[in-house]
Amino acid sequence: MPGQWRAAVTGAGSGVGREIALQLARQNWSLALADNNYAALLDTQSRCAATTEIARATHVDVAIRAEINAWAASSRNELGGLDAVFNVAGVLYSGDVMHTPPNDFDLIMATNFESVVNSSRAFLPDILKSRRGRIVNVSSAFGVVSAPGYSAYSASKFAVRGFTEALNQELRMASRTARATCVIPGGLKTSIARTARAAPGVEQGRTAELFDSRIARTAPEDAARRIIAGAWKGKSQVTIGQDARLLDMTSRVLGPHYTQILPAIQALRRH
Repeated sequence: MPGQWRAAVTGAGSGVGREIALQLARQNWSLALADNNYAALLDTQSRCAATTEIARATHVDVAIRAEINAWAASSRNELGGLDAVFNVAGVLYSGDVMHTPPNDFDLIMATNFESVVNSSRAFLPDILKSRRGRIVNVSSAFGVVSAPGYSAYSASKFAVRGFTEALNQELRMASRTARATCVIPGGLKTSIARTARAAPGVEQGRTAELFDSRIARTAPEDAARRIIAGAWKGKSQVTIGQDARLLDMTSRVLGPHYTQILPAIQALRRH
């Protein structure tokens, strides 16, 4: 990438967020990094500092709007503006509607969706001023199709996708260069399942084992590379993994009828 660019990355302490930060650092981007796990974030900062001059680490709980706003303001002052923001931070949650406590649902929405809205808004003036501004928001394959037992998570990720698609249209009307990209990843080989939250009664360890052994397929290094390349090209959507592409195609072909598949399979198993 030509010249000196500046990016903010949430969820930079691990997984895809960390890989995005490391890959941008190797391209000499100046970075403002945020995560709720400060020890892990400092490790990412140290790695980035080996290849770029500025890698700023800030402890941020993305579920709290005031912390995002303060981080955006201090990052702007230190870096002199931002050219891109990667909203990667999020948490997986399993639990059906009946057994998901209201406070859990609120927390998942605040962490996965409201944080994306708040960060996008906080950095929007910088993105519009940049000669090639980018806002990159990570949704999920469960933001394309829903699944039983993941109502809160799916709700948050569907919301991210809808918000980002609307934002991208607004950016296209307001600017010749600024764009928003929605990322649709499938199963990633990260710690997301092991650090997930769950409703009371859900066997979280079993769920994590199933995810890691059967669902996680894409390495975070590959995902980060595709995300950065797609965002730089101004793509509206970047779909990561064969599983995510299959689910995206299923939703397009079947429409809302896809919701009949899993209940039908479950019914057959009972007989």
